[in-house]
Amino acid sequence: MELQNYSLVSEFVLYGLCTSQHLQHFFFIFFSGIYVVTVLGNLIIVVTVISDPHLHSSPMYFLLGNLSFLDIWLASFATPKMIRDFLSDRKLNSFGVCMAQIFFSHFIGGAEMVLLVSMAYDRYVAICIPLYYMTMMSWQTYMDLVFISWIIGFVHSISQVAFTVSLPYCGPSEVDSFFCDLPLVIKLACMDTYVLDILMISDSGLLSMSCFVLLLVSYTVILITVRQHAAGGVSKALSTCSAHIMVVLLFFGPCIFIYVWPFSRFSVDKLLSVFYTIFTPLLNPLIYTLRNKEMKTAMKKLCNQHVTSH
Repeated sequence: MELQNYSLVSEFVLYGLCTSQHLQHFFFIFFSGIYVVTVLGNLIIVVTVISDPHLHSSPMYFLLGNLSFLDIWLASFATPKMIRDFLSDRKLNSFGVCMAQIFFSHFIGGAEMVLLVSMAYDRYVAICIPLYYMTMMSWQTYMDLVFISWIIGFVHSISQVAFTVSLPYCGPSEVDSFFCDLPLVIKLACMDTYVLDILMISDSGLLSMSCFVLLLVSYTVILITVRQHAAGGVSKALSTCSAHIMVVLLFFGPCIFIYVWPFSRFSVDKLLSVFYTIFTPLLNPLIYTLRNKEMKTAMKKLCNQHVTSH
């Protein structure tokens, strides 16, 4: 069957997280609170990095501020719609909204993966070859790393949406999730999507696995290097990199499971999607602030300045 440039389906029906009215009311309150805390937490990190002269002049915190900025968008591309749907009997997404959710989920996700690799590279240079840190990691280098992360995320997302938007959708139009997730939407096309499934897995799986392997190698080299050059080096390395490692595991775990093994049970995928889109952006600021003395000090200073000014 040939691909057509139109779709007979104008909207998609979302099953959401559950069908129980009592649970939906509970989830409305619960996820509303989670979303507000997530946005505020990441926003505080962005404002702190911008306003504190020491953090603002540190390229490492420049990357952290960009990570928090991406986390705000990661938490916002689907969560507000999901929260509103908890109070609605029919959970609908127009075709345009559905394609937009697919685009932003892969754009933000791809950019964040590459940004995490950039943060690992920064720590690698700082710890393993510190004498070359200032020359290798200039401000222009950091700007280039952030720009590359956004470009790769954009190209990755466009490559996914380009073939999805042109597929013929003639029904059914039910998506067993709280947002339009790419593997679930492709299955609704009125054609054999085996080849497209392979392309989707190859695209998302390649990006996820390549970034994950680079991160794994980077932090392994860092731990080995510090252990060889300092007594008690293991604890020092873990203190330096543990926050980064925890974020990597939390971010890549659900993502790799969904897109490298996309034929798992929908209930498992739904749970992992909730964790990936809602809890990961919440945990990132908590991990970085609780384990980073400079960030906590800067936040306290910012809070004291705000209180004093009033």
